[in-house]
Amino acid sequence: MNLATRIRLVAASAAVAVTFAFAPAGAQEISASHLAAARSAIDAINATDDFDGVLPQAAAALKSELIRKNPDMVALINATVDEKAIELASRRVDLEREAAQAYARVFSEQELTEIAQFYTSPTGMKLIEDGPIVTREVLKAGEIWRRGIARDLAQMVGQQIQAATGATGSGEAAGEETAQ
Repeated sequence: MNLATRIRLVAASAAVAVTFAFAPAGAQEISASHLAAARSAIDAINATDDFDGVLPQAAAALKSELIRKNPDMVALINATVDEKAIELASRRVDLEREAAQAYARVFSEQELTEIAQFYTSPTGMKLIEDGPIVTREVLKAGEIWRRGIARDLAQMVGQQIQAATGATGSGEAAGEETAQ
């Protein structure tokens, strides 16, 4: 298989994946002001920022694959992939449009305006910036709490079963060891 055929196959696979990933769920007429409110909310909450690396990552992966198969064409592959990636960068607006449609289908124009107002306020910006740190801390605390609950439950059940049966022992029958 030659280089051009491989490129076409990779591009076709990517196009099919993107088509299904971003196909609209249903055609619903949404006003321009509602979409504008959705775009403001999306900007405020950085809803599409996680996709910023998609094109550079796809280009790097394609370069790597093509260079591995055609090491004698490094310069041509790098230049071509870079050129075509730059051409595709303008399609970022497609994602923004689809995201706005998705938000507009779920939230009213007023709700979107309120979301944007909150997340562009100092408190909202702090939540976006520091929220992931707090979330990690809450998850960590939740895990410690979960282990403590499981341990204490096993211990309490073991003690009660021992008391009910008059048995003496380590309480392994009630699952103390496995709950830790």
